[in-house]
This record gives sequence, structure tokens and C-alpha cells, in this order.
Amino acid sequence: MSQLHEWIGKTETDFILFTQTICPYCNMAKRLLKSKNLSFTEVNLDHHEGLRAALVMETRHRTVPVIFDLRNSKPLFIGGSDHLIRYFKNIKNGKK
Repeated sequence: MSQLHEWIGKTETDFILFTQTICPYCNMAKRLLKSKNLSFTEVNLDHHEGLRAALVMETRHRTVPVIFDLRNSKPLFIGGSDHLIRYFKNIKNGKK
């Protein structure tokens, strides 16, 4: 099992965010989730060697944050903070 799937498998929050210490986009994503009263687990890539490479390999997403919605039976890869904003706008407008 990949490191990514291990993290997703043991996470019991609405979302999981893979972040780095100095990242304004990570902070923006966390603020957005907090404003919607959604729970999230933050995994700081600065503290997990090799995890970033595994994320890039599985998602092809090279920047942080890397966000997954875990509220359904199958985890949904959202993307980064801009993708998260669009994701919530689409949900609000009845799209998914």
C-alpha cells in the first residue's frame, strides 16, 4: 500500500490536506475548510520523507496543498487551493 493510501485509510476527517510549512495557499485552503465547519487532517510534507514524491506520482499534482475529500466511500482528489474554491462553488451550484 502506498504512503498516500495509508494516510487516507487512517484519516477520519472530512478532508486531508498535504501541506508545507511556508505556504500561503495551504493556509487559504485551511481557512476555507474551517469557514465551512469541515474537519480536516493536515499532513506537513516537511516531516515525511518521500511522501511528496508519492503524491506527485499518484496525482500528477506538483504543488501544495494536495487536497482530498474523504466524505464519501471513495476518496476524491480535489487538487490545490484554487481547485478547492471551484469545487465548493460547483457544489453550491448543484454540480459535482
